Amino acid sequence: MPELLLEIFSEEIPARMQGKAAADLERLVNERLLAAGFMPEGVKAFATPRRLALVAAGLPGRQPDRKEEKKGPRVGAPEKAVEGFLKSAGLASLDQCEIRDDKKGQYYVAVVEQAGRDTAAVIAEFVPEIIRAFPWPKSMRWGDGELRWVRPLKSILCCFDGEIVHFDIDGIQTGDATHGHRFMAPAEIRVRNFESYYAALKKAKVILDAQERKNLIAGEAKTLVEAQGLELVEDQGLLNEVAGLAEWPVVMIGSFDAKFLAVPDEALTASMRGHQKYFSVKDPKTGRLANKFVYVANIEAPDGGASMRTGYERVLTARLSDAWYLYQQDLKTPLKDRIADLDRVTFFEGLGSVGDKARRIAALAKEIAPSVGADPALAEEAALLAKADLVTSMVYEFPELQGLMGRYYFLAQNAGPSFEARPDGRAPQDEDGGKAQQSQPHPEVLAQRASKDAQQIADAIRDHYKPAGADDDVPTAPVSVAVALADKIDTLTAFWAIGKKPTGSSDPFALRRAALGVIKLVLENDARVWFVHATEFARNGLLMQGLDTKEAEEYRAKRQPQAVSKQGHVVVALERNEPLGTLSADLFSFLLDRLEVYVRDLGFRYDAFNAVREVEDENDLVIDNIVLIVARLKALEAFLKSDDGANLAAGFKRAANILKAEEKNDGKPADPSTVNPAKFALEEEKALYAALEAALHKAKAAVEAEKFEDAMAALASLRKPIDAFFDKVTVNDKDAGLRANRLALLARFRAATAEVADLSKLEG
Repeated sequence: MPELLLEIFSEEIPARMQGKAAADLERLVNERLLAAGFMPEGVKAFATPRRLALVAAGLPGRQPDRKEEKKGPRVGAPEKAVEGFLKSAGLASLDQCEIRDDKKGQYYVAVVEQAGRDTAAVIAEFVPEIIRAFPWPKSMRWGDGELRWVRPLKSILCCFDGEIVHFDIDGIQTGDATHGHRFMAPAEIRVRNFESYYAALKKAKVILDAQERKNLIAGEAKTLVEAQGLELVEDQGLLNEVAGLAEWPVVMIGSFDAKFLAVPDEALTASMRGHQKYFSVKDPKTGRLANKFVYVANIEAPDGGASMRTGYERVLTARLSDAWYLYQQDLKTPLKDRIADLDRVTFFEGLGSVGDKARRIAALAKEIAPSVGADPALAEEAALLAKADLVTSMVYEFPELQGLMGRYYFLAQNAGPSFEARPDGRAPQDEDGGKAQQSQPHPEVLAQRASKDAQQIADAIRDHYKPAGADDDVPTAPVSVAVALADKIDTLTAFWAIGKKPTGSSDPFALRRAALGVIKLVLENDARVWFVHATEFARNGLLMQGLDTKEAEEYRAKRQPQAVSKQGHVVVALERNEPLGTLSADLFSFLLDRLEVYVRDLGFRYDAFNAVREVEDENDLVIDNIVLIVARLKALEAFLKSDDGANLAAGFKRAANILKAEEKNDGKPADPSTVNPAKFALEEEKALYAALEAALHKAKAAVEAEKFEDAMAALASLRKPIDAFFDKVTVNDKDAGLRANRLALLARFRAATAEVADLSKLEG
């Protein structure tokens, strides 16, 4: 069957926009074809640096005839309603309509038949509309025209069934001409079907398919480096970008002076990747970078690329010299001396400087360090220095290196003598016969020289931003966990304090990501952090900001929460009517919402999560320890999958329904403490009471020991007594005393299960 071939040829399209542009073109054309009644066999779009192309196969030569029914107003409807209906349907009178019946009476139906048009005419109508309204993230006008495109549009090739589809857009006439590679094959090419088009472009040094270009680059790069016993540092983002920069990629390998390997690998990679779009190369023997790089040209050089390689190496040498200089200059200032510079950088309006944030994080990291098994002093020092590299020259140049450079600077400054830069600040030269690079140890060598404490601090500086996303690694070293948690909890508390909470459609400060980071850090490290206490502590830090030491101590003594659980954890009641408690309660609720999404993605039931979401401890404090909440959830789900669990849940629901109805009638809740065993009239009452007392004792002990499976097993022992109770006992007895005692017994049953989970939240 005939096919549509479309190419929109322009000046260079930014690489980052090409993939989405091809997808948008494919989607828009497919939607218009389907709306016109076509059922194409396939629609496929392509992108190169200078063109968007599309082929739609399996189109008929003529649009199919279509019949459309439009439901109109009721018979006898007002005249204006009838007129509007006739106008929308393109009819002259109601005589052209059908009358049909439904349950509400008769109504008019317009049956509009549309004869199909030539497919070329349909294409000539919708393609210009797509081009004019194309969803580029950024577009431009040029010359005197009004058309907007990402870059100046040069030509449009549009053919259907071997013939040109004629239309005009802002003075650009469609045709069957395109062009090959800008330098190697610039001559005009004329084609009218996709097979010829694809082959002609390849002959003219243009690979149309982006995936084919990526495969070629990756394959040739791997071959080149493996031939020298090296490994390519894979970078999918860079691969996507360079495939969008070259229509005819030519992969080559170059080298740079080994003296630059004294600069951290990440800084070298950032310089090669960010400025030059080069791939880094690793030496498998050392696990570090080699003094090689892979680059992708867009032309086949007549000398095999020798001159080109020299030019690429010369430019890279200048870039790496800059990186070396920045690194050496940054090393001269200890990280601790940069805290003063952080005081001159605003964190956010109303939240002080980055220096203020660093001090808040340090205090919070010290506070929560014991909960994660970290040394408080090390956590405090690491947190104070964690943001210091933000004011270094290297991070200013390469923001993606924040944290990483802080680690290297701290290790170098705490690992004994290191190489000093020349007085003029220039990189070491080769006049010593190539020995200069050996006088400055590699940063990882410096790391090995540092003490164990220094290494823990350095790693925490590097890792405190993690996890940055759902797929990012989670730190496991205790000091790193303490600092990472403190950073995220402080951020959440600070933005909550000034009312900058996320909305349903907006989260400009990535607070949902910060909350997910807290959840992953806590769960994957089994960190017993009491969240409300941590947020109260962070809130205290915000309020004490700017106070002198004496005032700060007085404020802390006055405001610091002091409730202690039986496990020895400091916890805080959710004081919902008091400002600090309100913030903590609201923020903890937000965290639980994110936790619900997290556990549901892991396959847990949402109603089971709701059952353990806000369980209170023996001090009537809501459990705000995420590890314990998830432990309860796992135990509850396993329990509900057993016969005893399912039957007990059903028994609980029956008891809850009875209590709800009778408590409504009485106007007050049943009091479980008023159960009087002397008033039991039936053996089933006595058996349930005895089972409850035993189960409650075991469940409490198991919960205190955090053995939630054992607590569930204790509840499982209630299955038979509660079933027997409902079989033999009439709760709503005529004797008011018996009735009240039995309601109290059911209330005691409800309270016993509440020690582990709120089974009333379960569905089904």
